[in-house]
Amino acid sequence: MSDRIANSHLRSLVMSAEEAAEHINDGDTIGMSGFTGAAYPKALPTAIAEKAKAFHGRGDDFKVNVLTGASTAPDADGVMAEADAINFRMPYQSDPVMRKKINAAEMKYQDVHLSHSGLQVEQGFFGNIDVAIVEVARITEEGHLIPSSGVGNNIEYLEEADKIILEVNSWQSLDLEGMADIYRVPRLPNRTPIPINNVGDRIGTPYIQIDTDKVVAIVETDAPDRNSPFKEPDEVSKQIAGNFLEFLEAEVAAGRLTYDRFIMQSGVGNVPNAVMAGLLDSKFEKITAYTEVVQDGMLDLIDAGKMTVASATSFALSPEYADKMNREAKKYREHLVLRPLQISNSPEVIRRMGLIASNGMIEADIYGNINSTQVGGSRIMNGIGGSGDFTRNAFASTFISPSVAKDGAISAIVPFASHIDHTEHDAMVIITEYGYADLRGLAPRDRVAKMISVAHPDYRPLLEEYYERALKNPHQQTPHDLRTAFDFHINLAERGSMNSFES
Repeated sequence: MSDRIANSHLRSLVMSAEEAAEHINDGDTIGMSGFTGAAYPKALPTAIAEKAKAFHGRGDDFKVNVLTGASTAPDADGVMAEADAINFRMPYQSDPVMRKKINAAEMKYQDVHLSHSGLQVEQGFFGNIDVAIVEVARITEEGHLIPSSGVGNNIEYLEEADKIILEVNSWQSLDLEGMADIYRVPRLPNRTPIPINNVGDRIGTPYIQIDTDKVVAIVETDAPDRNSPFKEPDEVSKQIAGNFLEFLEAEVAAGRLTYDRFIMQSGVGNVPNAVMAGLLDSKFEKITAYTEVVQDGMLDLIDAGKMTVASATSFALSPEYADKMNREAKKYREHLVLRPLQISNSPEVIRRMGLIASNGMIEADIYGNINSTQVGGSRIMNGIGGSGDFTRNAFASTFISPSVAKDGAISAIVPFASHIDHTEHDAMVIITEYGYADLRGLAPRDRVAKMISVAHPDYRPLLEEYYERALKNPHQQTPHDLRTAFDFHINLAERGSMNSFES
Protein backbone atom coordinates (compact mmCIF):
# COMPACT_ATOMS: atom_id res chain seq x y z
CA MET A 1 0.00 0.00 0.00
CA SER A 2 2.99 2.33 0.33
CA ASP A 3 2.41 3.38 -3.28
CA ARG A 4 -0.14 5.80 -1.76
CA ILE A 5 2.82 7.52 -0.10
CA ALA A 6 4.74 9.03 -3.01
CA ASN A 7 7.13 11.09 -0.87
CA SER A 8 10.21 8.99 -0.08
CA HIS A 9 11.02 10.72 3.22
CA LEU A 10 7.48 10.27 4.55
CA ARG A 11 7.41 6.68 3.32
CA SER A 12 10.37 5.98 5.59
CA LEU A 13 8.24 6.95 8.60
CA VAL A 14 5.69 4.14 8.18
CA MET A 15 5.20 2.18 11.40
CA SER A 16 2.53 0.37 13.39
CA ALA A 17 -0.20 2.21 15.25
CA GLU A 18 1.26 0.98 18.54
CA GLU A 19 4.67 2.44 17.64
CA ALA A 20 3.06 5.71 16.55
CA ALA A 21 1.15 5.92 19.84
CA GLU A 22 4.48 6.18 21.65
CA HIS A 23 4.52 9.79 20.43
CA ILE A 24 1.40 10.47 22.52
CA ASN A 25 1.98 11.45 26.14
CA ASP A 26 -0.22 11.89 29.19
CA GLY A 27 -1.77 15.37 29.13
CA ASP A 28 -1.29 15.92 25.41
CA THR A 29 -3.83 17.83 23.38
CA ILE A 30 -4.60 16.03 20.13
CA GLY A 31 -6.14 17.62 17.05
CA MET A 32 -7.84 14.69 15.33
CA SER A 33 -9.52 14.42 11.95
CA GLY A 34 -13.09 13.18 11.74
CA PHE A 35 -16.51 14.59 10.96
CA THR A 36 -19.83 12.73 11.35
CA GLY A 37 -18.28 9.30 11.18
CA ALA A 38 -16.09 10.05 8.16
CA ALA A 39 -12.34 10.62 7.73
CA TYR A 40 -11.42 9.84 11.33
CA PRO A 41 -8.23 7.89 12.14
CA LYS A 42 -8.99 4.17 12.26
CA ALA A 43 -5.95 2.74 14.09
CA LEU A 44 -4.47 5.35 16.43
CA PRO A 45 -7.52 5.73 18.70
CA THR A 46 -7.44 2.03 19.62
CA ALA A 47 -3.67 2.16 20.12
CA ILE A 48 -4.07 5.20 22.41
CA ALA A 49 -6.86 3.43 24.32
CA GLU A 50 -4.68 0.36 24.84
CA LYS A 51 -1.81 2.55 25.99
CA ALA A 52 -4.12 4.26 28.49
CA LYS A 53 -5.30 0.90 29.83
CA ALA A 54 -1.70 -0.21 30.32
CA PHE A 55 -0.86 2.97 32.21
CA HIS A 56 -3.97 2.71 34.37
CA GLY A 57 -3.18 -0.93 35.10
CA ARG A 58 0.14 0.17 36.55
CA GLY A 59 -1.56 2.88 38.59
CA ASP A 60 -0.24 5.69 36.37
CA ASP A 61 -2.19 8.59 34.91
CA PHE A 62 -2.88 8.74 31.18
CA LYS A 63 -5.49 11.02 29.65
CA VAL A 64 -5.45 13.28 26.63
CA ASN A 65 -7.54 16.17 25.36
CA VAL A 66 -9.19 15.45 22.01
CA LEU A 67 -10.30 18.10 19.51
CA THR A 68 -11.95 16.99 16.25
CA GLY A 69 -14.09 18.40 13.46
CA ALA A 70 -17.29 16.83 14.79
CA SER A 71 -18.34 13.31 15.82
CA THR A 72 -16.19 10.31 14.93
CA ALA A 73 -17.22 6.67 15.51
CA PRO A 74 -17.20 3.88 18.11
CA ASP A 75 -13.68 2.85 17.07
CA ALA A 76 -12.43 6.37 17.80
CA ASP A 77 -14.45 8.32 20.38
CA GLY A 78 -15.96 5.12 21.77
CA VAL A 79 -12.80 3.12 22.42
CA MET A 80 -10.98 6.05 23.96
CA ALA A 81 -13.92 6.99 26.18
CA GLU A 82 -14.33 3.41 27.35
CA ALA A 83 -10.62 3.29 28.27
CA ASP A 84 -10.95 6.54 30.28
CA ALA A 85 -8.32 7.98 27.98
CA ILE A 86 -9.99 11.37 27.43
CA ASN A 87 -9.93 14.29 29.84
CA PHE A 88 -11.52 16.95 27.58
CA ARG A 89 -13.43 16.80 24.29
CA MET A 90 -14.41 19.50 21.77
CA PRO A 91 -16.46 20.52 19.67
CA TYR A 92 -19.17 17.86 18.97
CA GLN A 93 -19.72 14.19 19.79
CA SER A 94 -22.40 11.55 19.37
CA ASP A 95 -20.92 8.38 20.86
CA PRO A 96 -23.13 6.73 23.55
CA VAL A 97 -20.18 5.70 25.73
CA MET A 98 -18.71 9.19 25.57
CA ARG A 99 -22.12 10.77 26.23
CA LYS A 100 -22.52 8.65 29.36
CA LYS A 101 -19.06 9.67 30.61
CA ILE A 102 -19.76 13.35 29.99
CA ASN A 103 -23.13 13.27 31.76
CA ALA A 104 -21.56 11.41 34.71
CA ALA A 105 -18.96 14.21 35.01
CA GLU A 106 -16.18 11.71 34.21
CA MET A 107 -15.13 13.66 31.12
CA LYS A 108 -15.12 17.39 30.35
CA TYR A 109 -16.80 18.58 27.19
CA GLN A 110 -17.21 21.96 25.53
CA ASP A 111 -19.99 22.25 22.99
CA VAL A 112 -18.77 24.81 20.43
CA HIS A 113 -20.28 26.35 17.31
CA LEU A 114 -18.35 24.54 14.60
CA SER A 115 -17.55 27.74 12.71
CA HIS A 116 -15.86 29.04 15.88
CA SER A 117 -13.76 25.97 16.65
CA GLY A 118 -10.92 26.38 14.13
CA LEU A 119 -10.39 30.04 14.96
CA GLN A 120 -10.39 29.27 18.68
CA VAL A 121 -7.72 26.63 18.10
CA GLU A 122 -5.62 29.18 16.19
CA GLN A 123 -6.02 31.68 19.01
CA GLY A 124 -4.86 29.21 21.64
CA PHE A 125 -8.12 28.86 23.57
CA PHE A 126 -7.39 25.14 24.04
CA GLY A 127 -3.70 25.52 24.74
CA ASN A 128 -0.90 24.07 22.68
CA ILE A 129 -1.74 21.38 20.11
CA ASP A 130 0.84 18.68 20.80
CA VAL A 131 -0.11 16.21 18.06
CA ALA A 132 -2.29 16.24 14.97
CA ILE A 133 -3.62 12.82 13.92
CA VAL A 134 -5.17 13.05 10.47
CA GLU A 135 -6.47 10.47 7.99
CA VAL A 136 -5.70 11.01 4.29
CA ALA A 137 -6.31 9.12 1.06
CA ARG A 138 -2.86 9.73 -0.39
CA ILE A 139 0.40 11.65 0.06
CA THR A 140 1.88 13.22 -3.08
CA GLU A 141 5.52 13.26 -4.11
CA GLU A 142 5.74 16.84 -2.80
CA GLY A 143 4.41 15.74 0.59
CA HIS A 144 0.97 17.27 0.04
CA LEU A 145 -2.02 15.53 1.63
CA ILE A 146 -5.03 14.38 -0.39
CA PRO A 147 -7.99 14.48 2.02
CA SER A 148 -10.11 11.37 2.48
CA SER A 149 -13.86 11.61 3.08
CA GLY A 150 -13.78 14.86 5.05
CA VAL A 151 -11.75 17.98 5.83
CA GLY A 152 -13.20 19.50 9.03
CA ASN A 153 -10.62 21.31 11.17
CA ASN A 154 -7.63 19.45 9.71
CA ILE A 155 -5.99 22.63 8.40
CA GLU A 156 -5.86 24.22 11.84
CA TYR A 157 -4.68 21.08 13.62
CA LEU A 158 -1.92 20.38 11.09
CA GLU A 159 -0.68 23.97 11.23
CA GLU A 160 -0.82 24.36 15.02
CA ALA A 161 0.50 20.95 16.09
CA ASP A 162 4.07 20.34 17.21
CA LYS A 163 3.98 16.80 15.76
CA ILE A 164 1.93 15.18 13.00
CA ILE A 165 0.86 11.54 12.68
CA LEU A 166 -0.84 10.58 9.42
CA GLU A 167 -3.03 7.59 8.68
CA VAL A 168 -3.11 6.67 4.99
CA ASN A 169 -6.28 4.67 4.43
CA SER A 170 -6.43 2.52 1.28
CA TRP A 171 -10.17 1.96 1.77
CA GLN A 172 -10.73 5.57 0.74
CA SER A 173 -11.05 5.94 -3.03
CA LEU A 174 -8.14 7.47 -4.91
CA ASP A 175 -10.77 9.14 -7.07
CA LEU A 176 -11.55 11.48 -4.15
CA GLU A 177 -8.53 13.46 -5.33
CA GLY A 178 -9.85 16.65 -6.85
CA MET A 179 -12.99 16.80 -4.69
CA ALA A 180 -11.46 18.89 -1.89
CA ASP A 181 -11.02 22.65 -2.21
CA ILE A 182 -8.50 23.74 0.42
CA TYR A 183 -8.53 27.46 1.16
CA ARG A 184 -6.86 28.95 4.22
CA VAL A 185 -8.69 31.79 5.92
CA PRO A 186 -6.05 34.43 6.70
CA ARG A 187 -5.23 34.70 10.38
CA LEU A 188 -6.46 37.60 12.47
CA PRO A 189 -6.08 40.54 12.16
CA ASN A 190 -5.58 40.08 8.42
CA ARG A 191 -8.81 38.38 7.45
CA THR A 192 -10.29 39.14 4.05
CA PRO A 193 -13.65 38.23 2.49
CA ILE A 194 -13.96 34.60 1.39
CA PRO A 195 -14.30 34.80 -2.42
CA ILE A 196 -17.24 32.42 -2.82
CA ASN A 197 -20.29 33.76 -4.63
CA ASN A 198 -21.77 30.51 -5.95
CA VAL A 199 -22.11 27.12 -4.27
CA GLY A 200 -19.69 25.37 -6.61
CA ASP A 201 -16.95 28.03 -6.69
CA ARG A 202 -13.48 26.57 -6.20
CA ILE A 203 -11.02 28.96 -4.61
CA GLY A 204 -8.19 26.79 -3.29
CA THR A 205 -6.12 23.69 -3.99
CA PRO A 206 -7.13 19.98 -4.08
CA TYR A 207 -4.49 19.17 -1.44
CA ILE A 208 -3.31 20.28 2.00
CA GLN A 209 0.24 21.59 2.17
CA ILE A 210 2.03 20.81 5.45
CA ASP A 211 5.40 21.18 7.13
CA THR A 212 6.68 17.66 6.46
CA ASP A 213 9.41 18.10 9.10
CA LYS A 214 6.69 17.86 11.76
CA VAL A 215 5.60 14.37 10.64
CA VAL A 216 6.82 11.77 13.14
CA ALA A 217 4.85 8.72 12.04
CA ILE A 218 2.68 7.32 9.28
CA VAL A 219 0.31 4.42 9.78
CA GLU A 220 -1.20 2.49 6.88
CA THR A 221 -4.80 1.33 7.27
CA ASP A 222 -7.52 -0.27 5.18
CA ALA A 223 -10.73 0.29 7.12
CA PRO A 224 -14.13 1.78 6.26
CA ASP A 225 -15.76 4.86 7.70
CA ARG A 226 -18.39 3.78 10.20
CA ASN A 227 -21.74 5.45 9.76
CA SER A 228 -25.06 4.01 10.84
CA PRO A 229 -27.53 3.15 8.10
CA PHE A 230 -30.48 5.48 7.67
CA LYS A 231 -33.90 4.02 8.30
CA GLU A 232 -36.56 3.81 5.65
CA PRO A 233 -38.81 6.87 6.08
CA ASP A 234 -41.78 6.05 8.31
CA GLU A 235 -45.19 7.69 7.98
CA VAL A 236 -44.32 10.53 10.38
CA SER A 237 -41.09 11.31 8.52
CA LYS A 238 -42.99 11.38 5.22
CA GLN A 239 -45.57 13.76 6.70
CA ILE A 240 -42.83 16.07 7.97
CA ALA A 241 -41.16 15.98 4.56
CA GLY A 242 -44.48 16.82 2.93
CA ASN A 243 -44.95 19.79 5.25
CA PHE A 244 -41.43 21.01 4.50
CA LEU A 245 -42.19 20.88 0.78
CA GLU A 246 -45.46 22.72 1.43
CA PHE A 247 -43.41 25.44 3.12
CA LEU A 248 -41.13 25.65 0.07
CA GLU A 249 -44.15 25.92 -2.22
CA ALA A 250 -45.45 28.78 -0.07
CA GLU A 251 -42.10 30.54 -0.48
CA VAL A 252 -42.46 30.20 -4.26
CA ALA A 253 -46.01 31.57 -4.11
CA ALA A 254 -44.78 34.54 -2.05
CA GLY A 255 -42.10 35.32 -4.64
CA ARG A 256 -39.20 34.60 -2.28
CA LEU A 257 -38.09 31.42 -4.04
CA THR A 258 -38.14 29.95 -7.53
CA TYR A 259 -38.14 26.33 -8.58
CA ASP A 260 -34.61 26.59 -9.96
CA ARG A 261 -33.00 28.67 -7.17
CA PHE A 262 -33.34 26.49 -4.07
CA ILE A 263 -30.08 26.39 -2.05
CA MET A 264 -30.39 24.00 0.87
CA GLN A 265 -28.62 23.16 4.11
CA SER A 266 -29.60 20.04 5.95
CA GLY A 267 -28.74 18.53 9.29
CA VAL A 268 -28.01 14.81 9.56
CA GLY A 269 -30.61 12.12 10.14
CA ASN A 270 -33.53 10.05 8.94
CA VAL A 271 -36.00 12.94 8.68
CA PRO A 272 -33.65 15.14 6.58
CA ASN A 273 -33.11 12.21 4.22
CA ALA A 274 -36.88 11.80 3.99
CA VAL A 275 -37.09 15.48 3.01
CA MET A 276 -34.55 14.90 0.25
CA ALA A 277 -36.50 11.86 -0.92
CA GLY A 278 -39.55 14.12 -1.18
CA LEU A 279 -37.59 16.58 -3.33
CA LEU A 280 -37.04 13.84 -5.92
CA ASP A 281 -40.70 14.09 -6.98
CA SER A 282 -41.02 17.85 -6.47
CA LYS A 283 -41.04 20.70 -8.98
CA PHE A 284 -37.65 21.89 -7.79
CA GLU A 285 -34.79 21.59 -10.28
CA LYS A 286 -31.12 22.64 -10.28
CA ILE A 287 -31.04 22.28 -6.49
CA THR A 288 -27.75 23.15 -4.82
CA ALA A 289 -26.54 22.66 -1.25
CA TYR A 290 -24.19 24.76 0.85
CA THR A 291 -24.05 22.60 3.92
CA GLU A 292 -21.87 20.64 6.37
CA VAL A 293 -22.27 17.08 5.16
CA VAL A 294 -23.13 15.13 2.03
CA GLN A 295 -25.88 12.61 2.84
CA ASP A 296 -27.50 9.69 1.02
CA GLY A 297 -30.36 11.82 -0.21
CA MET A 298 -28.00 14.24 -1.93
CA LEU A 299 -26.43 11.46 -3.95
CA ASP A 300 -29.92 10.37 -5.00
CA LEU A 301 -30.72 13.94 -6.06
CA ILE A 302 -27.48 14.14 -8.06
CA ASP A 303 -28.20 10.77 -9.71
CA ALA A 304 -31.67 11.97 -10.64
CA GLY A 305 -30.33 15.18 -12.17
CA LYS A 306 -32.15 17.22 -9.54
CA MET A 307 -29.06 18.53 -7.72
CA THR A 308 -26.22 20.13 -9.63
CA VAL A 309 -23.65 20.73 -6.89
CA ALA A 310 -23.23 20.34 -3.14
CA SER A 311 -20.58 22.02 -1.01
CA ALA A 312 -19.78 20.51 2.40
CA THR A 313 -16.90 19.62 4.70
CA SER A 314 -17.50 15.86 4.96
CA PHE A 315 -19.63 12.88 4.08
CA ALA A 316 -22.31 11.46 6.36
CA LEU A 317 -23.22 8.41 4.31
CA SER A 318 -24.75 5.07 5.23
CA PRO A 319 -22.48 2.05 4.69
CA GLU A 320 -24.26 1.26 1.43
CA TYR A 321 -23.82 4.79 0.10
CA ALA A 322 -20.23 5.04 1.37
CA ASP A 323 -19.43 2.01 -0.80
CA LYS A 324 -21.28 3.67 -3.67
CA MET A 325 -19.16 6.80 -3.20
CA ASN A 326 -15.96 4.75 -3.30
CA ARG A 327 -17.05 3.10 -6.53
CA GLU A 328 -18.24 6.28 -8.21
CA ALA A 329 -16.15 9.06 -6.65
CA LYS A 330 -14.85 10.06 -10.08
CA LYS A 331 -18.41 10.89 -11.12
CA TYR A 332 -19.44 12.55 -7.89
CA ARG A 333 -16.39 14.81 -7.66
CA GLU A 334 -17.89 16.71 -10.60
CA HIS A 335 -20.79 17.65 -8.32
CA LEU A 336 -19.25 17.77 -4.83
CA VAL A 337 -16.84 20.17 -3.14
CA LEU A 338 -15.31 19.33 0.26
CA ARG A 339 -14.08 22.45 2.09
CA PRO A 340 -12.41 23.24 5.42
CA LEU A 341 -14.91 23.73 8.23
CA GLN A 342 -14.13 27.45 8.52
CA ILE A 343 -15.37 27.76 4.92
CA SER A 344 -18.30 25.32 4.86
CA ASN A 345 -19.76 26.92 8.00
CA SER A 346 -18.67 30.50 7.40
CA PRO A 347 -21.45 32.89 8.52
CA GLU A 348 -20.25 35.33 5.86
CA VAL A 349 -20.75 32.86 3.01
CA ILE A 350 -23.96 31.39 4.44
CA ARG A 351 -25.53 34.85 4.57
CA ARG A 352 -24.40 35.55 1.00
CA MET A 353 -25.90 32.29 -0.31
CA GLY A 354 -29.45 33.12 0.79
CA LEU A 355 -30.02 29.47 1.64
CA ILE A 356 -32.84 27.69 3.47
CA ALA A 357 -31.55 25.81 6.51
CA SER A 358 -33.13 22.72 8.04
CA ASN A 359 -31.98 21.20 11.33
CA GLY A 360 -33.29 18.89 14.03
CA MET A 361 -34.22 19.74 17.59
CA ILE A 362 -34.97 18.19 20.96
CA GLU A 363 -37.72 20.67 21.78
CA ALA A 364 -39.15 24.09 20.97
CA ASP A 365 -41.18 26.28 23.27
CA ILE A 366 -44.34 28.19 22.44
CA TYR A 367 -42.36 31.30 21.48
CA GLY A 368 -39.94 29.52 19.14
CA ASN A 369 -36.87 29.10 21.33
CA ILE A 370 -35.07 25.90 20.36
CA ASN A 371 -33.25 23.33 22.49
CA SER A 372 -31.09 21.13 20.28
CA THR A 373 -28.57 19.75 22.77
CA GLN A 374 -29.69 19.19 26.38
CA VAL A 375 -32.31 16.66 27.48
CA GLY A 376 -34.12 18.04 30.51
CA GLY A 377 -31.89 21.09 30.41
CA SER A 378 -28.77 19.41 31.76
CA ARG A 379 -28.08 16.09 30.00
CA ILE A 380 -26.10 16.46 26.78
CA MET A 381 -27.31 14.54 23.77
CA ASN A 382 -24.76 15.36 21.04
CA GLY A 383 -24.06 19.06 20.65
CA ILE A 384 -25.01 22.15 18.70
CA GLY A 385 -22.71 21.26 15.79
CA GLY A 386 -23.14 23.69 12.93
CA SER A 387 -26.85 24.26 13.38
CA GLY A 388 -26.22 27.65 14.99
CA ASP A 389 -23.96 28.75 12.14
CA PHE A 390 -26.72 28.10 9.62
CA THR A 391 -29.75 29.04 11.72
CA ARG A 392 -28.61 32.57 12.49
CA ASN A 393 -27.31 33.31 8.99
CA ALA A 394 -29.73 31.53 6.66
CA PHE A 395 -32.31 33.38 4.62
CA ALA A 396 -34.88 31.09 6.23
CA SER A 397 -34.10 28.74 9.11
CA THR A 398 -36.33 25.73 9.77
CA PHE A 399 -36.35 23.12 12.51
CA ILE A 400 -37.94 19.75 11.86
CA SER A 401 -39.01 17.10 14.38
CA PRO A 402 -41.73 14.59 15.16
CA SER A 403 -44.18 16.16 17.60
CA VAL A 404 -43.62 13.48 20.26
CA ALA A 405 -40.98 10.96 21.33
CA LYS A 406 -40.87 7.87 23.56
CA ASP A 407 -44.35 6.70 22.52
CA GLY A 408 -45.88 10.06 23.36
CA ALA A 409 -44.24 10.52 26.76
CA ILE A 410 -42.24 13.52 25.50
CA SER A 411 -43.64 16.50 23.64
CA ALA A 412 -41.37 18.35 21.23
CA ILE A 413 -43.39 21.51 21.90
CA VAL A 414 -43.18 22.69 25.51
CA PRO A 415 -44.15 25.82 27.48
CA PHE A 416 -40.54 26.89 28.06
CA ALA A 417 -37.48 25.20 26.54
CA SER A 418 -35.34 23.66 29.29
CA HIS A 419 -32.19 24.80 27.49
CA ILE A 420 -31.91 27.27 24.62
CA ASP A 421 -29.39 26.94 21.80
CA HIS A 422 -31.28 28.94 19.17
CA THR A 423 -33.31 31.87 20.42
CA GLU A 424 -36.65 33.11 19.12
CA HIS A 425 -34.62 35.75 17.26
CA ASP A 426 -33.02 33.13 15.02
CA ALA A 427 -35.55 30.31 14.60
CA MET A 428 -38.08 31.10 11.89
CA VAL A 429 -40.11 28.01 10.94
CA ILE A 430 -40.93 24.94 13.06
CA ILE A 431 -42.14 21.82 11.22
CA THR A 432 -43.70 18.64 12.60
CA GLU A 433 -46.01 16.03 11.10
CA TYR A 434 -48.91 18.38 11.94
CA GLY A 435 -47.78 21.24 9.72
CA TYR A 436 -45.43 24.17 9.87
CA ALA A 437 -45.42 27.22 12.12
CA ASP A 438 -44.05 30.23 10.25
CA LEU A 439 -42.94 32.62 12.98
CA ARG A 440 -41.39 35.27 10.77
CA GLY A 441 -42.68 38.79 11.33
CA LEU A 442 -44.60 37.84 14.47
CA ALA A 443 -44.41 39.23 17.99
CA PRO A 444 -44.01 36.56 20.71
CA ARG A 445 -47.71 36.40 21.65
CA ASP A 446 -48.70 35.99 17.99
CA ARG A 447 -46.46 32.94 17.71
CA VAL A 448 -48.18 30.87 20.38
CA ALA A 449 -51.22 29.69 18.41
CA LYS A 450 -49.01 28.68 15.49
CA MET A 451 -46.68 26.72 17.74
CA ILE A 452 -49.51 24.93 19.51
CA SER A 453 -51.01 24.01 16.12
CA VAL A 454 -47.96 21.86 15.27
CA ALA A 455 -47.89 20.15 18.69
CA HIS A 456 -49.34 16.67 19.14
CA PRO A 457 -53.11 16.88 19.78
CA ASP A 458 -52.67 15.23 23.20
CA TYR A 459 -50.51 18.15 24.33
CA ARG A 460 -52.40 21.07 22.80
CA PRO A 461 -54.89 21.51 25.68
CA LEU A 462 -52.04 21.48 28.20
CA LEU A 463 -50.12 24.10 26.23
CA GLU A 464 -53.22 26.26 25.89
CA GLU A 465 -53.87 25.95 29.61
CA TYR A 466 -50.32 27.01 30.37
CA TYR A 467 -50.58 30.05 28.08
CA GLU A 468 -53.85 31.16 29.67
CA ARG A 469 -52.14 31.00 33.04
CA ALA A 470 -49.12 32.88 31.70
CA LEU A 471 -51.37 35.68 30.46
CA LYS A 472 -52.10 36.56 34.09
CA ASN A 473 -48.51 37.80 34.32
CA PRO A 474 -48.63 41.62 34.24
CA HIS A 475 -45.59 41.68 31.94
CA GLN A 476 -46.92 40.76 28.51
CA GLN A 477 -44.06 40.89 25.98
CA THR A 478 -43.32 37.17 26.49
CA PRO A 479 -45.86 35.84 29.00
CA HIS A 480 -44.64 33.05 31.28
CA ASP A 481 -45.80 31.54 34.55
CA LEU A 482 -42.44 30.73 36.11
CA ARG A 483 -44.05 28.59 38.83
CA THR A 484 -45.19 26.03 36.25
CA ALA A 485 -43.01 26.78 33.19
CA PHE A 486 -41.06 23.54 33.56
CA ASP A 487 -43.84 21.26 34.79
CA PHE A 488 -43.65 19.27 31.54
CA HIS A 489 -40.02 18.45 32.33
CA ILE A 490 -40.59 17.89 36.04
CA ASN A 491 -43.40 15.45 35.34
CA LEU A 492 -41.24 13.60 32.83
CA ALA A 493 -38.46 13.25 35.40
CA GLU A 494 -40.76 12.24 38.26
CA ARG A 495 -43.56 10.32 36.50
CA GLY A 496 -42.11 9.24 33.19
CA SER A 497 -44.35 11.37 30.98
CA MET A 498 -44.81 15.04 30.24
CA ASN A 499 -48.51 14.28 29.88
CA SER A 500 -48.88 14.06 33.66
CA PHE A 501 -49.10 17.86 33.72
CA GLU A 502 -51.31 19.21 36.50
CA SER A 503 -52.53 22.77 36.87
